Amino acid sequence: MNYVAVGIGGMAGAIIRYLISLYSINLWSGSFPYGTFTANMCGCFILGLLTGLNEKKEMIPKTIMLGLGTGMIGSLTTFSAFSVETVQLYESSSIYIAGLYVLLSAVFGLLLAWSGFYIGQKGSEKVVVNK
Repeated sequence: MNYVAVGIGGMAGAIIRYLISLYSINLWSGSFPYGTFTANMCGCFILGLLTGLNEKKEMIPKTIMLGLGTGMIGSLTTFSAFSVETVQLYESSSIYIAGLYVLLSAVFGLLLAWSGFYIGQKGSEKVVVNK
């Protein structure tokens, strides 16, 4: 069942990533890779949130967490695209944009992951489970 959950989640994440990329092409112009940046930042927040929800007590069953975390978020976010786009920016003499991309990705990615984790923890404390 875990394999099925990861597969379904992976398919959903890949489709969401594709839609983000399509939308960002129409929304933004220029050399900054907005699609990958947006997908990665959303993934940082969502994975932080899911992890925070399950930190103190299991609010989301393990199979669903695998499907959402490993499957969906794993295929939504991508370090390889981030790395290749950074190299391409550098190679096309967009050194400052490449540096900005790395800096913004690291700073905002960590900030969003922490924020999601914090919100998830606080949210899980408020939920009362009757057994």
